[in-house]
Amino acid sequence: MSKTPEFQRAGAAPDLPTGTVKFILYCMSHFRGLMALMLILETGQAAGNILVPYAVKSIMDGVAHSAGGPVLETLRGPLLLLAGLALAEILFSRASGAVLIVIGPRLRQRTTRTLYAYLQYHSVRYFGNNFAGGLAHRISETAMSVNHTVWSVLCDFWPIAVTFAVSVTLLLGVHQGLGLFVAGWVLLYVLSSYGLATRCQPYAQGYAATRSLVNGKIVDAVTNILNAKLFARLDYERQYLDGFLETEVRAARRTFWYMERVRWFQFIAAAALKLGTVYYALTLWDGGQIGVGDFTMSIGLALLIISDARNLTRRFLEFFEYVGNVSNGVDTIVRPHDIVDVPDAQPLRISQGRIEFRNVKFGYDPAQPVFDGLNVTIVPGQRVGLVGYSGSGKSTFVGLMLRNFEPQGGQILIDGADIAGVTLDSLHEQVSLIPQDPSLFHRSLKENIGYGKLGASDTDISEAARMAHADDFIQAMNEGYESLVGERGVKLSGGQRQRIAIARVMLKDAPVLILDEATSSLDSVTEKTIQENLDRAMGKKTVIAIAHRLSTIAHLDRILVFDNGRIVEDGSHDELLARRGFYHRLWSMQAGGFLPEQLNQADFSAMGHE
Repeated sequence: MSKTPEFQRAGAAPDLPTGTVKFILYCMSHFRGLMALMLILETGQAAGNILVPYAVKSIMDGVAHSAGGPVLETLRGPLLLLAGLALAEILFSRASGAVLIVIGPRLRQRTTRTLYAYLQYHSVRYFGNNFAGGLAHRISETAMSVNHTVWSVLCDFWPIAVTFAVSVTLLLGVHQGLGLFVAGWVLLYVLSSYGLATRCQPYAQGYAATRSLVNGKIVDAVTNILNAKLFARLDYERQYLDGFLETEVRAARRTFWYMERVRWFQFIAAAALKLGTVYYALTLWDGGQIGVGDFTMSIGLALLIISDARNLTRRFLEFFEYVGNVSNGVDTIVRPHDIVDVPDAQPLRISQGRIEFRNVKFGYDPAQPVFDGLNVTIVPGQRVGLVGYSGSGKSTFVGLMLRNFEPQGGQILIDGADIAGVTLDSLHEQVSLIPQDPSLFHRSLKENIGYGKLGASDTDISEAARMAHADDFIQAMNEGYESLVGERGVKLSGGQRQRIAIARVMLKDAPVLILDEATSSLDSVTEKTIQENLDRAMGKKTVIAIAHRLSTIAHLDRILVFDNGRIVEDGSHDELLARRGFYHRLWSMQAGGFLPEQLNQADFSAMGHE
């Protein structure tokens, strides 16, 4: 697939097509040989089934022309043909089923794997705009729909096409007019069914999108069910969800009512073929133009065609629903990646840990910049605290360092290397983050801590847990380090989750460490113990710590004070207090050691007079 300059994707991501048909063909490409074999087997099955009326015709003709001898002896050939067709249908159909068992799970696995691999490289902004549950549901439904789409073509449409072609050929051999009548009906029916099903596609796509939305809402509600209990909002949540469920019902009814109108068409058309074929065949028989065997075969073929035609209409509708699901999945997931490695990006090698923001300009909305020409240098091994009110730019500063977002101007350098020119993996391997609200995998405690260093020994894992003051509570659990933590770590308290996150980062031992309120959920005694261990673990690392509790960063080498995207003060704790400026005011205003969310007008006035 050709790539336009606007469509960028991560180099390690699968080269997935953006078109629905091309995407399905991409997923199938690994199984070309087995798909061809299935096509052959389905052809044999369909041919064996549709040739049964021809064998019955031969039997009827044999009976009609029997000279009074033994019937079984006279009809040996037609009976053997009938038996051979029945055996062929069994063998071909079951062989096709065996191939389907081999391909089906692998095709779904391949589709799921490639979609997830592509999804991994989307940005933080992308995941902030999409429900995790909705994305997981979209991957699962897309993979299943790719399977169903392929089976519809191979096991439904192709056999039906063989049935129609063989039937028309046999009827043309009986009588040209009868054959042309059935051929004309088949052509009109297929075209009409296709047109009606095509018009149904928007309904199917809308229904699929609504189901994904509702699934995401359910996941969100289940994830936050403890909040609903704490606020006594169980009734509210049911009513909130009912609104989305009602939307799904309306979308379903629109789709199903359209399908019902299509079924009216199919039954009327089937009745027309049945009555028309019987009447036409009777007229030809009465005129002596066809024999009793031809008459019997014509009626048998008409009934088989009607049976398959009904399936065709239904499967057209299902087919477009599957295609709609695939289209929704592709549209949602196979989008350009916001942040990718540049061509020939080199791995970042941090030997010192010098960080420099050079004239950086950034805004989540470019028209409203958070930083406009930010310049700051953090020397190797320096431990720096970031303080300021909510929205002042602290988290944005860290997000830009991690390359969660791309600046609109300027450069961010680590040891002189512009992080825009290094690989994202190498950046994240050498920069550790302990977030304020850590998220854990629904895996064992051992696996969650060991995530910081894959292949770490049990001794290293337990040592990291001890340094994070987590070993005691882990040992007290029934399964110890093998205990599962629940989804996002819900079986643990906030402080326990934070200690596991700290242990994980200690095990990682990266040269640059970022602490985002890393001890905010801990009691003061535990915090002091962990802080001492963190200080030892920091060693000569470059450390950046965000804090609202100023006492946790007062001992650091340097403090940067942010206000409205600007660094308004820069110095050590003692130096900033001595200036009696912005930081001094913050320190004096702390209630219980924490900063208020914002500064009121009176406080600003007071600051202006100091």
